[in-house]
Amino acid sequence: MAARRLEKVINLENDRLMYTIGTFNNISEKGTSRFSTQTFMVVKDELKADALIVRSHDLRKIKLVPQLKAIGRAGAGVNNISVDNCTKNGVVVFNTPGANANAVKELVLSALFLTARNIVDGVDFVRSLKSNDSDEFKSKVEKNKARFKGTEIKNKTLGVIGLGAIGKMVANSASNLDMSVIGFDPFITVTNAWGLGHRVKRAETLDELLLKSDFISIHMPLTKGTQDIINRETLSKVKESAVFLNFSRDGIVNETDILDVLNDGKLRFYVTDFGSSELVKNKKVICLPHLGASTIEAEDNCAIMISSQIRDYLQDGNIVNSVNLPDCFMERSGRVRLAIMNDNIPSMVSQITSVLAKEDLNIHGMMNKSRGNIAYNIVDLGKSPTESLIDEIKAVKGVLFLRVL
Repeated sequence: MAARRLEKVINLENDRLMYTIGTFNNISEKGTSRFSTQTFMVVKDELKADALIVRSHDLRKIKLVPQLKAIGRAGAGVNNISVDNCTKNGVVVFNTPGANANAVKELVLSALFLTARNIVDGVDFVRSLKSNDSDEFKSKVEKNKARFKGTEIKNKTLGVIGLGAIGKMVANSASNLDMSVIGFDPFITVTNAWGLGHRVKRAETLDELLLKSDFISIHMPLTKGTQDIINRETLSKVKESAVFLNFSRDGIVNETDILDVLNDGKLRFYVTDFGSSELVKNKKVICLPHLGASTIEAEDNCAIMISSQIRDYLQDGNIVNSVNLPDCFMERSGRVRLAIMNDNIPSMVSQITSVLAKEDLNIHGMMNKSRGNIAYNIVDLGKSPTESLIDEIKAVKGVLFLRVL
C-alpha cells in the first residue's frame, strides 16, 4: 500500500524540523499566518511540500511526492483531489465543513428572491431600454412592469435536500422568513438534526419533497451515489412551476435532463452556481460564476480552519475533519509522540504495544480510531524510542506509515 516513512526524533532544541506548505489559489493570509514560525515555510504553487492547501486547484493527476503528508481543501468538496490515491500513499486529506456555510446560505436566499420576483429579467429589460428621454424611459418601464410580476416567498414551501452544515442553515433561515420548510436527508447526523428549527418538517422520501415544494434547494456532496441524482425520473415528480436551486455541485444535476424539463414548462427556473455553455443559452436558467463561497469572510474562515488543522497534524499528529482518515485528537502527555497509520485488521494495537514493551517504554497516553479499512493511532511515550525499535514497528505487517513527533 503506502511506502513506510519515518521522521527522525528531534532531540536538540536548535535542531528543528522545517515543514514546507505549498499553497494554490489565493489562500487568505489570515490562515497562512498560522504558519508564521520558524517551523514552517509557506511557498506558492509548490508541489514538493510536506502539505498542500488548495481551493479549486485540480490535484487529481499530480504525482504525490514522498514527503507529502497532508492536503487541505479550503472548502467542503474534495472532488478536485484524488482521495483514494492519497489514502494509498498515506496522505491525509482535510476539508473545512461549515466554514463557508453562511456564505452559501446567503446566496441561496438571494436566489429565492431573484426567481420569486423575476429580478434578473426585470434588470435586463431596464438595461435594454435605449431612450435618452427621461419621461419616455419611465413610460416604457410603467407599461412593461406587469411582465415581471412575481410572487412572494412567504407561505411558499421550500424543500431542502441534504441537511448538513449548509442545508440546515438554509432550512432555518427560510423558516424564519415564514416559508414552510421540509427537508430530506436519510444520512442526517444527530448534531445537524438537533440544529434544525422546530418548524422544519421531515419528508419521508425524496419524491414527497419534490411533489410538495414550490422551491427546491439541494445540498449534497458529489459522490458516485449522488452523481446525476437529479435526473429525468426524479424531475418528473417535481411540482408544476417549481424552482430548482443547485449550489452544491454540477454533477449532481443531470444537465440534459433539467434542460428538457425546463423546455417542457415543468420547471419555472433553474438557478445554478455551475454554469455551462448549454445552460446559459436557456432563458429559464440563471447561471452564477461559482460565487457560493466567494466572500471575504468565507475565504478567511476556510483558510484559518484548514491552516489550523494542517498545523496541528504536522506538529502533533492530530486529525480533525479528514475525509479519508478517522478524527483522532489527543492532548500531548509525554515527551515523544508516535503517529501510526495501519490497515484496520485484528491485533495491530497489541503488536505495536508489544514492541514498545521490549524497551520498557511507558505509554503516557494512547488513542486508536478506525475508518473503513484504515486505522490511526496516537501514542505518547515517556522517552524517545531507539531507531531499531522504530524499525521494528515499521516492519509489523499492516503498518503503513509512522511519524515520530
